[in-house]
Amino acid sequence: MGRIGKEVAGQVISFIGLVGVSVTCGIPMWRVTSYVGANIVTGQVIWDGLWMNCVMQSTGQMQCKLNESVMSLSRDLQAARALVIISLIFGFIGVMLTFVGAKCTGCLDNDSSKAKVVIIGGCFIIVCAVLVLIPVCWSAAITITDFQNPLTVVSQRRELGASIYIGWAATALLLIGGITLTTSCPPQKPTYGYPGYPPAPMYPYAGPGVNPAAYGPVYAPVSSQPYTGTGTYLPSKPYGAPTNYSARQYL
Repeated sequence: MGRIGKEVAGQVISFIGLVGVSVTCGIPMWRVTSYVGANIVTGQVIWDGLWMNCVMQSTGQMQCKLNESVMSLSRDLQAARALVIISLIFGFIGVMLTFVGAKCTGCLDNDSSKAKVVIIGGCFIIVCAVLVLIPVCWSAAITITDFQNPLTVVSQRRELGASIYIGWAATALLLIGGITLTTSCPPQKPTYGYPGYPPAPMYPYAGPGVNPAAYGPVYAPVSSQPYTGTGTYLPSKPYGAPTNYSARQYL
């Protein structure tokens, strides 16, 4: 899978997970109570959520009441309200960062900077998943403990609502999307030679028919010794050859 396909898949999965977190935060179905009395007409279903509580009668009539005070909620739901809101903020920032740093967009010019922004967005999405997982598991544990407690009144026992299952599914999607986005590594710069050693020097090619000036100027280091040339190729001392030769030298 190419880098663009990996980023698009991670963005789509993360966006679906973020929508699941929004649904978990909004619907009042963290705890569900089904109570049926001696008469079927008195049957009713109670829904407990982060923002409101709803009661549905067997006749189909539903009444909801907003939780105006945070202190009226249990401790797990109080923590869930705060953590889910923070999770939505982290998830929104992470998704926006992935769109800004995507390879198919032109918000940034450098590919390395784009990849780093996508990785940061993936980290935000993973934090979003963890912040959702904590309140969902905490609320589920308390609900199961109260349901199995023999001292709890039957009419007050709660079961796991749809928000818990949606929260678990959203956490899984966010983790998959965030991990996929964090694997979008920046392109590596090509290296030559052995690590830790400088690259080989480059020399200009001055072959026949090639203008060396086309490859840029070549600078030579300045010599420490002064130049003492005479400006001519003639020897500095005259050649002293004998003008007369005696015959006895060759006998």
